[in-house]
Amino acid sequence: MATIAMDPSLSLQIGRASNQHGAVPVKEEIQGLIKVYKDGHVERPQIVPYVTPALAPELGVTTKDFVIDNFTNVWARFYVPKSNWKLPLVVYFHGGGFCAGSAAWSCYHEFLGKLAAKAGCLIVSINYRLAPENPLPAAYEDGVKCLMWLKQEALKGSSEWWSKQCNLCSVFLAGDSAGANIAHNVTARLNSKNLYPLTLRGTILIQPFFGGEARTNSEKNMVQSPRSALSLPASDTYWRLALPCGTNRDHPWCNPLGKGSAKMEEMKLLPTLVCISEMDILRDRNLEFCAALGKAGKKVEHVLFKGVGHAFQVLSKSRLSQSRTNEMIARVKAFVNR
Repeated sequence: MATIAMDPSLSLQIGRASNQHGAVPVKEEIQGLIKVYKDGHVERPQIVPYVTPALAPELGVTTKDFVIDNFTNVWARFYVPKSNWKLPLVVYFHGGGFCAGSAAWSCYHEFLGKLAAKAGCLIVSINYRLAPENPLPAAYEDGVKCLMWLKQEALKGSSEWWSKQCNLCSVFLAGDSAGANIAHNVTARLNSKNLYPLTLRGTILIQPFFGGEARTNSEKNMVQSPRSALSLPASDTYWRLALPCGTNRDHPWCNPLGKGSAKMEEMKLLPTLVCISEMDILRDRNLEFCAALGKAGKKVEHVLFKGVGHAFQVLSKSRLSQSRTNEMIARVKAFVNR
């Protein structure tokens, strides 16, 4: 079976570590991304450059960073395309297994700048708190807080530079990998919130990071390159670091189809677009999630991107990945402009 590798400059090697922080042994490690010591110390090598909020002028997108919460240091990067009419608002959560990643990572900055320009939408990229220092539900709480902050800013009218170009009645929650998991769980938590003048219209889940104790066929059998963006050992490590102590991968935040999870039929969910990668270990789990949504009577559509793996749209520079990224952007554009 074919394998999918991301750009070698961003290559990851997954495994347990023997290096030590002083005399303290390492507890968990995804090499190149995160190292957690038994004393709680956490190291995150800078595998991806952090960039300022600036884009090439020809994109026609203005970018700025704003602090959402000084106490938790949660902030957001805004992408506002030039437009003669009001645009849909997409609130975006980056991936990274809840443990890595940033709204300032160059790969996300480039992708979201392109998405804003080509899909014709205003994007707010959230820099939420990371595990294991802040295990779940911290990221979900940050997502809700950001929506409430956007609501207050819209009511005050103090952020006209973006709000005057924003269609507040057309708001979408989106993300990739762990960010898609966050978008899904934040949507469920917002059901009891009054978001006026914001109106949520849908969710966009790109390769959503879900799991479970029982393995799917793609998790067991998908052949992965050593440089793959997500392997099964890495996935398990992320969940050990992100979930509450004493839980396993059948926790509802990880496995929305598990026995302990809320029934889909009883959940108030928005129309959902799910983007799935053919060569992703999460492929079958994503397909099962879409089938469960449909069976529960929820509005869901999915698209399977052939020949590409997990996070291809941000981590791979191959010609095929670039082509599939353009296809993804076209699907997102159609979804948010209905």
